[in-house]
Amino acid sequence: MAVAGQLTGKMAMHEMRGEMRVNEPMSKHTSWRAGGYAERYYIPADLADFACFLQRLPADEPVHVIGLGSNLLIRDGGLRGTVVAIHAQLNDLRWLEQNDLGGLIYAGAGVACAKVARFAAKRDLAGAEFLAGIPGTVGGALAMNAGCFGSETWKIVERVQVVNHGGDVLVRQPEEYKIGYRSVKLQPISINIAESEWFAGGYFRLLRGNQAESRQKIKQLLARRIDSQPLHQPNAGSVFRNPPGDYAARLIEACSLKGCCIGGAMVSPKHANFIVNTGDASATDIEALILLVQDRVMKETGIELIQEVRIIGDAGRCSS
Repeated sequence: MAVAGQLTGKMAMHEMRGEMRVNEPMSKHTSWRAGGYAERYYIPADLADFACFLQRLPADEPVHVIGLGSNLLIRDGGLRGTVVAIHAQLNDLRWLEQNDLGGLIYAGAGVACAKVARFAAKRDLAGAEFLAGIPGTVGGALAMNAGCFGSETWKIVERVQVVNHGGDVLVRQPEEYKIGYRSVKLQPISINIAESEWFAGGYFRLLRGNQAESRQKIKQLLARRIDSQPLHQPNAGSVFRNPPGDYAARLIEACSLKGCCIGGAMVSPKHANFIVNTGDASATDIEALILLVQDRVMKETGIELIQEVRIIGDAGRCSS
């Protein structure tokens, strides 16, 4: 049954209301400012348009859904198929419920995480403050269980809305997923069709709080980000997951890799788990540096660093 802020079912076919681009340079749409071209790049008008657009695609069409392009590396050979850009498009942000214990808000997948944190704080709801420290959108945060400073996205999720390759809009519960550290996978029991699906939005259950206290916490979190992360240079956030009982940054620094460069890509001297684009890095440079760091840490410590960033696309240079 649909509720406020919720759209379900298969959308009726209509003329596309979004914007289609061809041979779009993805370096314009990723926080690393590097990467090749997308064959097709679609900006949907809203969720209904997104769903109807997916209905029109061939079943075997590769689809890549992106938000702010953080936590993402697109190889220099570019992307076959269609990129769907949802940032600022799936942008519904609503306060649905309020009671003595707290409230429920809905945020579309294209809403910036920091905006959700501020929205909740303004309404005296606590528990979403940490989202201010995540440089991405709700869709990406749901897909990877993004977190920072001790909190994780799925700890506040009540349910989610998804859209699949066939254009069906569905609601799923947290128990339908296997949720771990920077990992969210649909349980096999929940898969009833052989289709990909993407998060369209999330319902977040939050506790009663205090606006002033939440704003102060957000301010402190942002100050910690500024102090510890290289925000003045293009980057994709943390490159590697923290191994159990340790920190990726500590291991990388212990291997004397701070400041290590390949082409225009550099392990940040400010935070070793960040790789920055110093100005002219290619995606090939960045990926090569990721592999170098993994190899060195494995050889010197015996610990395997697992990538947190997603790497997609074809190797090699791609022209427009």
